[in-house]
Amino acid sequence: MKIERREYMERLRGWRAKQVIKVVTGVRRCGKSFLLEMFQEWLQTQGVPAERIVSVNLEDRDNKPLRNPDALHSYIKDRLKPGEMTYVFVDEVQLCEDFPEVIDSIYIRPDVDIYITGSNANLLSHEIATLLSGRYVEIKMLPLSFREFVEMRGDGERSRLYAEYVGKSSFPYAGELLDTPRELEDYLEGLYNTILLKDIAQRRKIPDPLMLDSVTKFVFDSIGSELSTRKIAGALTSDGRKSDSRTIERYLDALLECFLIYKAERYDVKGKQLLKTLEKYYVVDVGLRRHLLSGRSQDVGHILENVVFLELLRRGYKVHIGKVGSLEVDFVAENANGTEYYQVAATVRDHATLERELAPFGKIRDHHPKFLLTLDEDPADNIDGIRKLNALDWLLG
Repeated sequence: MKIERREYMERLRGWRAKQVIKVVTGVRRCGKSFLLEMFQEWLQTQGVPAERIVSVNLEDRDNKPLRNPDALHSYIKDRLKPGEMTYVFVDEVQLCEDFPEVIDSIYIRPDVDIYITGSNANLLSHEIATLLSGRYVEIKMLPLSFREFVEMRGDGERSRLYAEYVGKSSFPYAGELLDTPRELEDYLEGLYNTILLKDIAQRRKIPDPLMLDSVTKFVFDSIGSELSTRKIAGALTSDGRKSDSRTIERYLDALLECFLIYKAERYDVKGKQLLKTLEKYYVVDVGLRRHLLSGRSQDVGHILENVVFLELLRRGYKVHIGKVGSLEVDFVAENANGTEYYQVAATVRDHATLERELAPFGKIRDHHPKFLLTLDEDPADNIDGIRKLNALDWLLG
């Protein structure tokens, strides 16, 4: 089932033929390859001849020889035509050793527009930033948003669709399997094992994949909670899997690098500075979390918090956890237009819960917008300047 990823397509269209390399990053199977395919189809509707589109998917075993940098460079160069714009697409570019030199060499030629994808954050950001400084723009891709999921599933009662969204999966291909539970679980298991064993353990030469699996499950089980490497190491050691902070830090970096988890650092709202301890982590897909934990951790509030965090990232915000004295704001979201504050709760119909959620906002002296998002099916409200909204309205807006 095809789902047009409109926001990402609009960004690619906006960057078309501009003299920067377009780098699409994101977790495996979030839709990067399909996005490039859709964009290539759109280019042809705009009059671009098929022969002026060069596309290589390095994950395809048939293209394994092109993982050699000289072979990839020759393949692309031989298909360029002086005086005519050629659109070059390289999927999973990190599989080519020394790929930045190849891309840079193609980039400096006239009449070339380059698009690449990768499933490895540090490799791309580090190597491209070093060699191609100022020459690229990164488009960070995530699995389906709730709005996209609703469009895929069609009409339906939205609370039921939300339960399906968080209870099954937001990965695009999983949409084909939502009505076949066994196949869905097999797909999620295969995806998880590929990321853990191929993208992390094999590439990073991790000697104990079982420990990596334990760390991953611990983090997945702790979304929305303050974590430290010492806390994780202590918890695993007490369960009989002895570890240390340095190893845990290495594993967390690997999980972040392959976009399986995202980190939100703490931010002192009054002091206007980042804090270096007790960050929080969120998972790329709460359906994968449910699969990995066998459904045993169904904290509705933290799951909603995870969904909101990812949606803020989709909307182009940098997201931190706000510290206001001894209190905490769930999210401080910043972009070029300014700052917004968010509190997220499953329900605030209990007066004491409402007061607790509003309390941090009362400590903030600036006038940036403040939002309280809940699953309560109540009309939108304004409480002393704080906008109280139904989270599903906000997600679909």
